[in-house]
Amino acid sequence: MRLFVVGAEGQVARSLHEAAAGRPDIVFGYGARPGLDLTRPETIQKALADFQPDVVVNPAAYTAVDKAEVETAAAFAINRDGAGFVAEAAARCGVPVIHLSTDYVFDGRKASPYVESDAVGPQSVYGQSKLEGERAVAAANPRHVILRTAWVYAPFGSNFVRTMLRLAGERDQLRVVDDQVGCPTYAPDIAEAILRIAGQLFGSGWDPVKAGVCHLAGPDAVSWCQFASKIIQMQAERGGRAIAVDSISTADYPTAAARPANSRLSTARLESLFDTRLPPLNQSLAACLDRILGGPH
Repeated sequence: MRLFVVGAEGQVARSLHEAAAGRPDIVFGYGARPGLDLTRPETIQKALADFQPDVVVNPAAYTAVDKAEVETAAAFAINRDGAGFVAEAAARCGVPVIHLSTDYVFDGRKASPYVESDAVGPQSVYGQSKLEGERAVAAANPRHVILRTAWVYAPFGSNFVRTMLRLAGERDQLRVVDDQVGCPTYAPDIAEAILRIAGQLFGSGWDPVKAGVCHLAGPDAVSWCQFASKIIQMQAERGGRAIAVDSISTADYPTAAARPANSRLSTARLESLFDTRLPPLNQSLAACLDRILGGPH
């Protein structure tokens, strides 16, 4: 299978590169700036035409959630227009596109986990730009699988786990929001799931039943404060400092962009269509911390 990934430095793109490296059945290609620029569709079309992929994966995005409130044009140029350009280029090659989206397309007011058919209602520019990206992808290429994920972390890049570890080395106490709940999702787990999905799309041919949106997220829901507490506890088991983690409310930590209070995503459709379920949080977080800090002492 010839797999082309848009982007190189993002958490999911890097994880895909790592995962594909151990798979002799996958020919991996990727495009990133300046050679591939999401704001210049001709560069996307050339990159795909040169590589001749069987499946295209687009995890690339403008992800500066708070900056997007003022850098609106940039967010929409990448998350909406760029997403559509990638899907269109894949369609010209006659191949499916797997596109990464976000829990931020929801307003967060639902009391239970969100399913794919729930009404959307983004509360931020970032969320709206990603929702418009979903729509652009669906309009440009009927062979699309849109994967909404949430709370992504990895041993590299900018993410909550690495931030908590850094702050734990600088402070004696952490104050973390406790009234936002979601499903932390390990980027290498996302990559393995994408490879599984791509393999099914390639191996069995395109099935229109598989088109549309699927939720791809970790199976365990926690608040940011609970997640931070797990990180601190598990890093202490690996020789790090055990510091206090105190809960605060969203009102105590104002941000430019609103975050959903409930980001829980049901993955039942993913399990049904693609026979895929991600590992539990404790297992994935341990794997992440082992890579960053080394194993338990």
